[in-house]
Amino acid sequence: MVIAVPFVLETELKSLEQRLYKGGEVIGIGNPYEQTKYILQTIKKALSELGAEMSDVVRTRMFVTDISKWEEIGKAHGEFFKTIQPAATMVEVKALIDPLLMVEIEAEAIID
Repeated sequence: MVIAVPFVLETELKSLEQRLYKGGEVIGIGNPYEQTKYILQTIKKALSELGAEMSDVVRTRMFVTDISKWEEIGKAHGEFFKTIQPAATMVEVKALIDPLLMVEIEAEAIID
């Protein structure tokens, strides 16, 4: 789901089809790096459709099922946000909607 308000775009991408499913299959099973990368590519596409860019992102929230994988998740996050450096939070949760999903990301962006 993408919600645009006057100055903040919050994208949670709740739909499983938009998040980590491609052709009915979960992307990156057992690989939090690949799941994070795919989610961020999806967020980038959603922002682009609204005329925004990743450089407009001011905050991300990452919900992960295994915090011990933080370096892999952080590596993928850094590939998209290395020079932007939005405020970022990563927290461990007990589970996501599908047991194959390891990562969920929310992003907020200031847009004109």
